[in-house]
Amino acid sequence: MKKFLLAFLVVALGAVSAKTYKVTFYQPAVVGNTELRPGDYKLDLQDTKVVLKGERVAAESAVKIETADSNFPATTVRYTTTDGKTRVQEIRLGGTNMKLVLSD
Repeated sequence: MKKFLLAFLVVALGAVSAKTYKVTFYQPAVVGNTELRPGDYKLDLQDTKVVLKGERVAAESAVKIETADSNFPATTVRYTTTDGKTRVQEIRLGGTNMKLVLSD
């Protein structure tokens, strides 16, 4: 019984540490090595990585979290084009002061 409670506590703490947000891509974009179609994605922020989950696809990338002086009014995505592919460079999370800078 004690092992079960300990395992449950570890899983619960892991779930609490991950932060979840919603982001919408309006054009195809690459995150990590995965190309994502336009649409809504669930963004899970886990320490030094970000995981984007759609209906049938998931992508992850290393991330650096930066903070701004004030909260962003809306979630926005900044793209860069490299080798003919549009890549997500950063995501500014609306309602927070967090800017996520993605790296490959």
